[in-house]
Amino acid sequence: MADAAAADVDTVTSVPVVIVGAGPAGLMLAHRLGRAGIEAIALDTRTRHEIETTQRAGILEAGVARDLVETGVSDRVLRDGHEHQGVELRFAGRPHRIDFQGLVGASTWLYPQTDVFIDLADARKRDGGTVHFGISGTEVLDITTAAPRVRYTAPDGTRHEIRARYVVGADGSRSMCRGLVPEDRRVRYTKEYPFAWFGILAEAPMSAPELIYAHSAHGFALISQRSTTVQRMYFQCDPQESVDAWSDERIWETLQARVAGEDGFRLEEGPIFEKTVLPFRSFVQQPMRWGSMVLAGDAAHTVPPTGARGLNLALHDVKVLAEVLIRTLGSEGDSALDDYQPRALQRVWRAQNFSYWITQLLHTAPGAEPFDLQRQLGELDNVVGTRAGRTYLAEQYTGWPTGTGD
Repeated sequence: MADAAAADVDTVTSVPVVIVGAGPAGLMLAHRLGRAGIEAIALDTRTRHEIETTQRAGILEAGVARDLVETGVSDRVLRDGHEHQGVELRFAGRPHRIDFQGLVGASTWLYPQTDVFIDLADARKRDGGTVHFGISGTEVLDITTAAPRVRYTAPDGTRHEIRARYVVGADGSRSMCRGLVPEDRRVRYTKEYPFAWFGILAEAPMSAPELIYAHSAHGFALISQRSTTVQRMYFQCDPQESVDAWSDERIWETLQARVAGEDGFRLEEGPIFEKTVLPFRSFVQQPMRWGSMVLAGDAAHTVPPTGARGLNLALHDVKVLAEVLIRTLGSEGDSALDDYQPRALQRVWRAQNFSYWITQLLHTAPGAEPFDLQRQLGELDNVVGTRAGRTYLAEQYTGWPTGTGD
């Protein structure tokens, strides 16, 4: 280590791209770059075990599922995932199926985010990619120059420095990287919602083959699946709700009331082994690039979970970003990176609009008057009762094509 800047670190490594955050977005970016012959190192403060045991949502757009297979990550999504060719809306005591395949010729895939992560982590290991989990003391330096650096402490206590041409902040909704954009040069768009989701994992058979979104006078509920024996379900609650106040019996009574209808439908019940309260927030930070640093995924934007856009949006970011970085590090140079933000943001704001729309459509706002509830039912009837309404929902839910013109 010849220079003074490296005097207090144990090793110095140089690569074209260093990625802060080794969740699905960070690992997919590293994978895509690796396929193009561009070395990237990914870092994460979490251990691999912590990431792969944190239960998250798992509805993939068809394009995302296809990308996992076609880019050589894994074909496990086709073997272990469940194709959903539609979704059910329940309101006014009646079921209404939205036929994705019939309307837009697309499906979604039920495939947990933890499995997406496992596939990507395994692929990075298989391909000889470098990923450092369980690090601490991360510092991102010199991002306004053409030679940014990232420093971190390894689990064994040694200190390391990575020198790169570009740094990607893919470090999630509590991102450190996004805070590196000066306060007077960034804009943060936020929307706080007056409700949350009470989520459970239960040992029970599937209650339905596809997702059920239920609107009722009692409030919203979402009936999802995790596997043939484990189910994920949610119901609308107050953001300050305590999980300790809810017994299994009370949870099942609440869920059953919210899906009840004239068809006699009932949920399959079983022991509940996880309970969480998930607050709702919409967030976008602009710009998504500052100097030699770019932001991707939840580091740049978050959406309410209602429309199942979060993971899909993050993987779209890195699909665009990988293509742009390949051009940037090739013959086109730094100016090519300017293409990233407008292409990413177009989809981000589409997703924000859809997530906001479907959230407001299905949830009961605190203090809602009878007029508000009847108006919601009228809007729901417009959605399911017209081909245009059904097609709009199907197009939004299954996603939009990813290309240079999107």
